[in-house]
Amino acid sequence: MAIIDERKSKSGKVSYRVRIRLKGHPTQSASFKRKTDAQRWAASTESAILEGRHFKQSEAKRHSLADLIDRYIRDVLPQKSDSMQRDQYTQLTWWKDKIGERLLADVSPTLIAEHRDILLNQNGFRGKKRSPSSVNRYLAALSHAFSIAVKEWGWIEDSPIRKVQKPKEPRGRVRFLDDEERENLLKACRESENPMIFPIVVFALSTGARKMEILNLTWKDIDINRKVAIIQESKNDERRALPLAGQALEEIKKLANIRRIGTNLVFLDQAGEKPVNIRIAWEKALVDAKIKDFRFHDLRHSTASYLAMNGATLAEIAQVLGHKTLQMVKRYSHLSDQHTAGVITRMNEKIFGTK
Repeated sequence: MAIIDERKSKSGKVSYRVRIRLKGHPTQSASFKRKTDAQRWAASTESAILEGRHFKQSEAKRHSLADLIDRYIRDVLPQKSDSMQRDQYTQLTWWKDKIGERLLADVSPTLIAEHRDILLNQNGFRGKKRSPSSVNRYLAALSHAFSIAVKEWGWIEDSPIRKVQKPKEPRGRVRFLDDEERENLLKACRESENPMIFPIVVFALSTGARKMEILNLTWKDIDINRKVAIIQESKNDERRALPLAGQALEEIKKLANIRRIGTNLVFLDQAGEKPVNIRIAWEKALVDAKIKDFRFHDLRHSTASYLAMNGATLAEIAQVLGHKTLQMVKRYSHLSDQHTAGVITRMNEKIFGTK
């Protein structure tokens, strides 16, 4: 229960001291100039203690945002992939440098929104303004740190980022190779001085795998008998199985027959010590094939586009590419219009018996 004592100083000023004593909880006390303020604080604090909220409010006043970020970097970040560790360390350090001294109780949605706008108008390390998607990754890194502080550490009651609006991202780019471009690119890769560029591009087109997923493959990840390759460390931190078929499977078999002893890498450099560097060979192949405005990552878009045009559902495309939701693959939905029309036609034939 709460006890309010009236106190008088030597100068005659009156104040009110509140003490709240509840069984099983430490005593809480505070002083106020007005009795109504004391009564209000007593009622709200006593209610918060009984509902289990007061502890989190106290913790939020004891820890700064820098404390939260430091603990997250120390305890949580090492569990993530190397690439994610690098990116999120940079993102979290930015937040720490800007508002790390603030107590968690003082980190409001308004404060986060102000610094979201700073990120949007500030140049990144390449000297260009950050894109909305880049800013959203900064917000996502901090958001997960707050979520851990809420669910596991009990430092705060809720994440302030939940009330912060994310910048709207532009629709994803869809650039894929048409039939002529694909044949020209494969021809240029086959004739390249770099013997690894052709099997790598074939593998990328066949599986939709990312560049670093391919270059980091080891022979332990390849099962030729089962016709599958396992991505041990994907962008979203999950293992993913890639079915191997056709030309991609044949290229893997050829590499298996000439694999070097003493290294486990599938696509290795001439020294046999590290993944092959294909940048120069890739750029030359694009020039020789007369293909413009095309990046290696667009091979992944090409795979998804071919799947859509050959009747794969968005769910199937998401599974192949390793996306957790359908949002990222909706950009390919327009390519499957013909397949959707076919589904509607067959349904009408079934229920109405008409052609």
